Amino acid sequence: MSTTAPTTATPRVADADTKTGPVQALLRRRGLAKLLVLAVAAAVLVPLVHAQWPGTLWPSDLTVDVSGPLGKASDWIIDNRDSHWLFVYFLGHLSNAVVISVRAVYLLLLALGWTGVVAGAALIAWRVAGVRLAALTVASFGLCGLLGMWVPTMQTLALMVVSVIAAVVLGVLMGLAAGLSDRIFRILRPVLDTMQILPAFSYLLPVALIFGVGVPAAVLATVVYAAPPMARLTALGLRGADSGVMEAVTSLGTTARQRLFSARLPLARKELLLGLNQTIMMALSMAIIASMIGGAGLGDRVYQALGTVDVGAALAAGIPIVLLAVVLDRVTGAAGESLGGDAEDTSALRGWRGWSLAAGVTVVVALASRFAGRLEWPTSWTVDIVEPVNTAKDWMVDHLYTGVPVVGGTADWAAHFTTWILNPVRDGLQGLPWWSVLLVVAALAWLIGTWQTALTAVLAMAGIGVLGVWDKSLDTLAQVLAGVAVTVVLGFAIGIATARSQRLERLLRPVLDVCQTMPQFVYLIPVVMLFDIGRAPAVAAAVVYALPAVIRITTQGLRQVDSGAVEASSSLGATNWQQLRQVQLPLARPALLLALNQAVVLVLAVVVIGALVGGGALGYDVVFGIAQGDLATGMVGGVAIVCLGLMLDRVTQPTARRESGSKKGA
Repeated sequence: MSTTAPTTATPRVADADTKTGPVQALLRRRGLAKLLVLAVAAAVLVPLVHAQWPGTLWPSDLTVDVSGPLGKASDWIIDNRDSHWLFVYFLGHLSNAVVISVRAVYLLLLALGWTGVVAGAALIAWRVAGVRLAALTVASFGLCGLLGMWVPTMQTLALMVVSVIAAVVLGVLMGLAAGLSDRIFRILRPVLDTMQILPAFSYLLPVALIFGVGVPAAVLATVVYAAPPMARLTALGLRGADSGVMEAVTSLGTTARQRLFSARLPLARKELLLGLNQTIMMALSMAIIASMIGGAGLGDRVYQALGTVDVGAALAAGIPIVLLAVVLDRVTGAAGESLGGDAEDTSALRGWRGWSLAAGVTVVVALASRFAGRLEWPTSWTVDIVEPVNTAKDWMVDHLYTGVPVVGGTADWAAHFTTWILNPVRDGLQGLPWWSVLLVVAALAWLIGTWQTALTAVLAMAGIGVLGVWDKSLDTLAQVLAGVAVTVVLGFAIGIATARSQRLERLLRPVLDVCQTMPQFVYLIPVVMLFDIGRAPAVAAAVVYALPAVIRITTQGLRQVDSGAVEASSSLGATNWQQLRQVQLPLARPALLLALNQAVVLVLAVVVIGALVGGGALGYDVVFGIAQGDLATGMVGGVAIVCLGLMLDRVTQPTARRESGSKKGA
């Protein structure tokens, strides 16, 4: 009797819940009708299309050669950059303002000296979060100097300061407009949605085309990439202000401006601080990638080292990037918690007293360093890790790449992954008739979304064919699909394990924290050490980059499952496996779909950057265009990446968005 109860009663618990879920309702009520419509449309259109354009490749008469117009546009910009009014009176002044601002911040950092910078950063961390974070800050900046990367670190920090300030100002202005106006919110929402799913690579070519290769292009690309989260969270905070408070303030006869500054903005403080944190982290990530278009600093060192496969030099510059990311994330995160909390600072150095003391100590230390002639980091306090790392890499090539008994070597794993997964998926996609790919995209997008979603996805995919990069895009898509499959399998498995084990979650938490703060560029370094170069290393870097987000979303989704449903199934005698399969996973479906969407977006972001380590396909076109000055090729590759990202997001995102929206409505 005890053996039959779980198998008969437990499914009823899951079914009773999933029957009322929006996804199940959609599939049962409308899914069949949609499939029938698609089948009829395919039966009518496919023979006509096949008769007009036989074969599997995208028809040449449906392509548009944009290289000529783009080349002419590039030549016109180059020829008129010093004479046309648009450049002379607007873009030129904007470019000069960026250069002056970055140089001013950089000179200020140099004037403070290494002791002044370390003291100032440590005192800010101390004021925000206490002694432990201050010690971490001192150790991190000290390690940057020990690795001989003090000057590149200051260059990156100067570029970061200017980019973050501009991104925050731009994001807050857009967020204020969207938060106070429903019409502007409806206009900006799809724009911000699209901007946040675009890989960072796609931002490089437009600014390089307009501003040329240099610091202005790097800063402006960083600003455009980092502003959307600030805009979105500002609008979210303003629109989510407590209605009771707003009614009370309005009843006092306040003006719209008074309500904004006295009620809306203070109530949105947590969202504003979270937006600042996200903007800083995205700006750092983009500032490193923007080294490809002239951004100096640590990113340029990594980029040059990866170009020559100098793993030691890449790691020497990559470690300071990670340390800088960790410090910035911890400081801004702690600031958000302290300023967004309700507890007041009761210490003697609260408020302006503490900040005045911190500023005074920083100035004193900087002046003492200047009078002592110790502004630059001492060369005797540096450690060269380039040669030892390259020696270790050579040892790995000789002993771990191939010939390892039983398990094989890392090069063998990469070769097998390429031979048995990447190549078959790529060949399979490229072997499909082009119209069948569009049909599959339409079916997937329409089944989980609306006809508008399906139309957007199909048009994005068709745009790739029109640009004439169909095969390269399918190669990139194959890498993304393979990476997403590995990420989802590992992420779901680890997420389920962490959801069921508090100890495992505590062990993984610091690892996931560090992984989620590391810029995308840094993930290329360890995979080059382990797998050399090729498509498999590019996919491996993408998997490692996307895995933390999938693990955390899966864990959170499973832990937020209604405890009553779990207890009910347990009382009916369900085993742990039955609870997981029939109760927890169905109820956590919205979180799992969100994890899938994040896996797709994050894997695509790194797969295209993987062109730097042999990933090829669309990413290679962008890298080639930047390196060779062939902006037409680079722009076509960048637009194709945008279209691919838009299609993948629309195929995976609408269900999660609709479900979250239905939950809010409920």
